[in-house]
Order: sequence, then structure tokens, then C-alpha cells
Amino acid sequence: MIRVAIIGTGGIAHTHMQGYKALAGRCEVAALVDIVPGKARRFMEEFGLDCDVYENHKDILGRTDIDLADVCTPPYVHASISINCLRAGMNVLCEKPMAASLEECDAMLRARDESGKKLSIIAQNRFRKPIRDLKALLDSGIAGPVRHAQVDSFWWRGHSYYDLWWRGTWEKEGGGCTLNHAVHHIDMLCWMMGLPQRVTSILANTAHDNAEVEDLSVSVLQYPHALAQLTASLVHHGEEQQVVFQCEKAKIAAPLTVRASLPYDNGFPYDNPDMRAKIEAFAAALPPMPYEGHTAQIENMLTAIEQDISPAITGEDGRRTLELITAVYLSGSTGTTVDLPLTPSCPFYAAGALVKNMPHFYEKTASVMEQSGEMSFGGNYQK
Repeated sequence: MIRVAIIGTGGIAHTHMQGYKALAGRCEVAALVDIVPGKARRFMEEFGLDCDVYENHKDILGRTDIDLADVCTPPYVHASISINCLRAGMNVLCEKPMAASLEECDAMLRARDESGKKLSIIAQNRFRKPIRDLKALLDSGIAGPVRHAQVDSFWWRGHSYYDLWWRGTWEKEGGGCTLNHAVHHIDMLCWMMGLPQRVTSILANTAHDNAEVEDLSVSVLQYPHALAQLTASLVHHGEEQQVVFQCEKAKIAAPLTVRASLPYDNGFPYDNPDMRAKIEAFAAALPPMPYEGHTAQIENMLTAIEQDISPAITGEDGRRTLELITAVYLSGSTGTTVDLPLTPSCPFYAAGALVKNMPHFYEKTASVMEQSGEMSFGGNYQK
């Protein structure tokens, strides 16, 4: 039985808790931590847990009975809490984004290596069947090499979204929609295509004058033989999210869409039903997934601990995603094209660099400790 400490009991922790409930035969929540007095205890009562409650994660570091620390806090403390827990002998599952800087990412990787424990960064969309199938299609080569990728990380958040105490500042949230929303889609893109060679970005805040950070970014990514366009947004009604790859032989996308063309003698297109049928048959033959989303990633982490193997999503994966996000911020704030990979000499590598160097679109004007209401976590990539 794997004993878990959930650190941070806000909205996303509720989603994690659903995963632990679904996997109750393999794990149990032994401790809850939240800096807001009473919040963790209310979480315990809501889910009918019988566990210890703390207001400081350091109070659990001496406990030898905790196998997994699940870090669900605001981003600005992801690194420090993860490092402390790793050094205390706990495996760590950390919410996205991995950290607020590449320097902190590297410190987390060192703590993992020195402790011999496991570190996984949440990227739950890799555990959705349409995304898993899209990755398998690309890896198969059936559609040919990618020529163009379109990544639409479309979300909508009202003005009050940034009233929550930690949101909307470079110091505590670490960034805007590019870091905290498009992180999901950037992880998918890096998983499927790797890092680009160059990034050119524009940042803006078009609708949230109570936040320092961006609510819209548009980027062009250059690969050796392809281009990609990435839009991160909090101003798109409907939140239609998609990942589209235009390959040599066909278009493939999530939600699953297949289009295939052949040329007439004059180069104009006509439909290629054989290729479309071949791709659709390949996708249809892929196996089902017993779990999806956060529950699937939690299950993967439990398996990694039980079998002493690497989790599917590693610290290196989390760092790679943050590296591309950092390049977007560097490009957007300086008006230049940024080459990848980034090195420690990059002006945005160090902890605190974004706080020091990023422009404030506006100043934060409200700070409430808690908010009520439903939360949305993006689409499931089903039609």
C-alpha cells in the first residue's frame, strides 16, 4: 500500500483525489497539507478521509511512512517543496508547471538523482486516448513526416479569475496562459515533435487588467523541415482545443480528424480515401485505456513505485516543456527570435529572472484567499 501526502488542497487536488479513490486498493492518503488554516481539514471531511493534517509541508518531512508526495500547490513553490520531499526520501508527483525557472528544474532533477527517488510532472492529456492515438500515428510514419503543426490552447477565463491571491503575478503564478494553460499543449507538442530550433512570439493582455501576466500569446516555431504555430489564450469562448499535424500524406488531428489528398496533373487536390481509410483503421486497432487523465497518470506513478521503474512522464519531460515556454517569454518580451536549446547563460534561466525582466501588462488589484464554483480542465479531445 502506497501512502500519499497531498500538499495543497485547492481545486486541482480534488481531481487528484478522485484518482486516489479510484485506485484505493493500491494507495491511501495519509496526510494533507495546506497553508490556509482549516482548508485541508475541510478537504479531509469532504472526502471522508482519516489522515493527519498540517499547515506546513516541512512538518511531514520527518515521516518515514509516506511514499509519495503529491504537490498541488501554486507554481512558485513547486520546486522548493519537491526538492525537500525528495531529499526526505519521498517520491514526488508534481503538478504542472514543473517550476518557474530552468534553474529550479535542474535543482529538482539533481535532488531526484541524489535521492534515488522518482519524480513525475503532471501532463494528464498524454493519458487521453485521442492524444495517445495521435502520438502512435505520428510514430508509425503512416502519414509521412510533419510539414506543419497547429496547436490551439484555447481557454476562457473571466476577469475575477485573477482575483485569487496567487494568480496574475510573475512572482507567484510564474506566468500567464502560456505557462499555466498552454503547458498541456506544449507538453504534447514537445512529446510528439521535440523542441523546435527557433521561437518567435508576441505576448499581450487583452482582457484582464487585474493581472501582470499575459492572457494571449501567439508563437511561430521553426523545426528543420516544418513550422508550428502555437496560440495560448484565455479569451476564446468555447475553449475549442486542438492539435493538428499536416503531414506529407495526410492531415491527422486530435480530436481525431483525417484528411488525405492526392494531386491532379496540375497540382490541385482530390480526395485520397485509401490513405484516409488506412489511417483510420490503424487508429481503430489501438488498444483501449483502462484509465484516462489524472487518474491514469497517478496509476502510472503508483506502478513506477511498485515496480521500481521510471514513470512515463519524467522530470526531463517537465523541464523540456518549461524550456519552450521560457523561450516564448524571452522572445515575446524582447521582440527577438530565440534559438534553442537554452543554456544557463540565457537571461531567463535563473530563478527570479521572469519576475525581474518581464513587463507588467497591468497590476494585480484584488487578492482573495479562496474562490467557489466549478472548474474546467480542457477538452477530452473527443468529437
